[in-house]
Amino acid sequence: MSAALFEALEASWPPASSASAGPFRRRDGAGGGKRTSATVLDGAFSEAALDALGPDPLFQIRPGVTEGQKALDHALEARGYRIVDPTVLMTAPIGTIAEKPRPITLPVIWPPLAIHRRIWETAQVGPERIAVMYRAADPKTAAIARIRDKPAGVGFVSVHEGIAMLHALYVEPPFRREGVGRDMVRGLAWWAQQNGAQTFALAVVAANTGARALYTALGMSEVAAYHYRETTP
Repeated sequence: MSAALFEALEASWPPASSASAGPFRRRDGAGGGKRTSATVLDGAFSEAALDALGPDPLFQIRPGVTEGQKALDHALEARGYRIVDPTVLMTAPIGTIAEKPRPITLPVIWPPLAIHRRIWETAQVGPERIAVMYRAADPKTAAIARIRDKPAGVGFVSVHEGIAMLHALYVEPPFRREGVGRDMVRGLAWWAQQNGAQTFALAVVAANTGARALYTALGMSEVAAYHYRETTP
């Protein structure tokens, strides 16, 4: 399942381009963040292959996905690369999460409207990350939650090979602790279910204990993890 999850993660939040370099794959995120720009190991690891790669400031380590991930992690640590943003992947059967929303409370639309972009901008999801969404696998959609006839939050989902990946979920501060995040996750899962998804998944930074608690309460389980290694400034 881990390999399929990472395939869905990349298909739903893809780089602008990528190129193989031996067993490694260098990715250009075009400003879309670490998830789109970190170099990944797709083949067998060797110190010689790492040397041949040349200077590279950022790697994504995916334990257990391919052989050599642990060896790469240790090699980078020995070269002074530090761990950044440990992240967990969480999943649930789509039927566990999905709940049909009232259209007026969670309209879904693609492409995103100006109001989506404005709210995402508040969450530091700017034009470069919006461009990532446009590159993502179809079917995909953006949603905006409404409470008391006011926009309260946004989210994005893309479906790849039966796995729906949630990205860029954000709730406006005045509407937090009102169940907006929970209802958005359920509503987006319902949309994904109607569009062929059997599994609902997301990636969340391990330090975000509040979000992890929400997703756990919804019935999701932590099934895989990754972290970055970057050169020490």
